[in-house]
Amino acid sequence: MLATAPRSTNARERQLERENRELRAENAALKSRVSELEARLTKFDEVEAKLAAVSERMAELEARLKENSASSHRPPSSDPPWNKPPQRKREPTGRKRGAQPGHEGAARELVPVEQVDTVVPLFPADCRRCGAALPRRKTTDGTPPRRHQVVEIPPGKPKITEYQIHATPCSCGAVTCAELPAEAQSSFGPGLQARVALLTGRYRLSRREAVDAVKDLFGVELALGSITSLEQATSDALEAPYNEALEAVRQAEVVHADETGWRNVNMRAWLWIAATTNLAVFWIDPRRNRDAFLRFLGALAGFLITDRWGAYVRHARRRHQLCWAHLKRDFEKLLLRGGQAKKLGNALLAQVKAMFELWHLFEADEIGRPTLCRHMAPIKKRVRALLVAGTHNSHKKARGLCARLLPVWTCLWVFLRVPGVEPTNNVGERDLRKAVLWRKGSFGSQSAGGCLYVSRILTAAASLRKQRRNVLDFLETAIRAHREGLPAPSLLAA
Repeated sequence: MLATAPRSTNARERQLERENRELRAENAALKSRVSELEARLTKFDEVEAKLAAVSERMAELEARLKENSASSHRPPSSDPPWNKPPQRKREPTGRKRGAQPGHEGAARELVPVEQVDTVVPLFPADCRRCGAALPRRKTTDGTPPRRHQVVEIPPGKPKITEYQIHATPCSCGAVTCAELPAEAQSSFGPGLQARVALLTGRYRLSRREAVDAVKDLFGVELALGSITSLEQATSDALEAPYNEALEAVRQAEVVHADETGWRNVNMRAWLWIAATTNLAVFWIDPRRNRDAFLRFLGALAGFLITDRWGAYVRHARRRHQLCWAHLKRDFEKLLLRGGQAKKLGNALLAQVKAMFELWHLFEADEIGRPTLCRHMAPIKKRVRALLVAGTHNSHKKARGLCARLLPVWTCLWVFLRVPGVEPTNNVGERDLRKAVLWRKGSFGSQSAGGCLYVSRILTAAASLRKQRRNVLDFLETAIRAHREGLPAPSLLAA
C-alpha cells in the first residue's frame, strides 16, 4: 500500500503537466488566431476607409459630370448637347407670335433730303382708271410725295495719292529734298488703318481674313505683315485714350472686375477687365494674383463687384459686393451632391429667387429702396440661418461653402444700401465675353506689343459701344491726331 502511492502521485503530476502543455499550446494558438483576426480587422478597416474615399471621389466626379453653365462657372458654350440647363417653361398667353398691338415699330428712319446724294422724282405716266396720259406736275393740294430711299455702297476703289519728292540745288552747292507731310509718313492713310483695326479688333477677323476683306471691300492689296504693322500703329495712337480711361476706372465709384485666361507667346497669361457704366478697360498680365490686380487697378477706393476669387476678397468688405449669379451657380451645384447638400441647395435657391424678384421690381421702378430693404430683411435672416445650419451639413462641400460665405456676409448685401451697386457682376462678364470670343479665334497674342494692341483696341471698342459712339470715326480721328502730333480724342463720355 505504501509503495503504490508515489507512483499514483507521479502519474497525476505527469497528467497535469501534459494538460498544462496542451493548454499553453492551445492558448498560444488562440493568441496567434486573435492577432491574425485583429490584423485582418485592421486591413478590413483600411479597405473600408479606402472604399469610402473612392465612393466619395466617384460621387464628386459624377457630380462634376452633371455640371453645366447653370451649376458652375463655365460659359454656356461649353455645355454639351446632352447636358444643357433646362429652359424655363412659360405659360402660353394665347397671343400670336410677333409684335403685339400697340408695339412701337423699329423701322429705319429716312435720311433728311439735304443729306441725300441723288433725288429721282417719279411721276405716273397714265391714269390708273381711264388710261389717259398725265402731265408731269406736282399735286395741287400740296400733298408731299411719298419718300422711298435706297442705300447703296459704291464699289470699293482706293484713293491713291502720289507724293513726288523733288530735290532742288542751291547756289551754295547744297541739294535740298522736300519733306513728306505728317499725314503721308505711312504708306497707308488713316482711313485704311482705322478700317484694318476695326476688322481685326472690333469684329475679330484673323489677319489672313483681314487681308482678304480689305481686298474685297476696298480693292486694296495688303501683305500679312502690313496688317500687323497697322495694328501696332493703331495701338500707339490709342495709348493716350487708353491711359486716360484706365485712370478714370481707377477713380470710379463703382467698378465691375473679372478675369479670364489668355496666351502670350505660348505662355499662360490673364486678361483682366474693369467695367463701369460707360467704360470697359482691359489689361493683360502674366499673373493671376493680388499683385496683378494691384498693377491693374491700384489701391481702388470705390465699390468693387466681383466673384469670390481670392485676389478680390481683400478689398474693404463694406465696399465689396459679391456676385449673386455666381452664388446661385454654387447653390445649383449643391443639388448635384444629393442628400443633405441637395436639401440645403434647394432652400438657398428659393431665397435667391425671392431676392431677384424683389430686385427686378426695384430695377423697374415698381418699388423704392426703402421697400426693397424692408422686404429683403426676412430673406437675409433666412439665408443666414441656412448658412449657419449648413456648417453642420453632412456633406463636406456644403459645409465648406457655408463656412466660406459667413465671414464675407457683409459683402452679400452692399447693393441694398449703395445706389449704383448691383447684386451681380453681369456688366463685367458681358464686356469680357468679346475678349473670350477673340481668344477662341486667335489663341492669344504672340508678343508684348500684341498684348498692348488687344487691351487697347478692346478698351476702345467696348467703351465706345457702351456710349453709342461710332468706333470707326473714333479710330480714324485718333490715328490722324497721332500722326499730326495733335491731342488724342477721349474715350470718356461727354
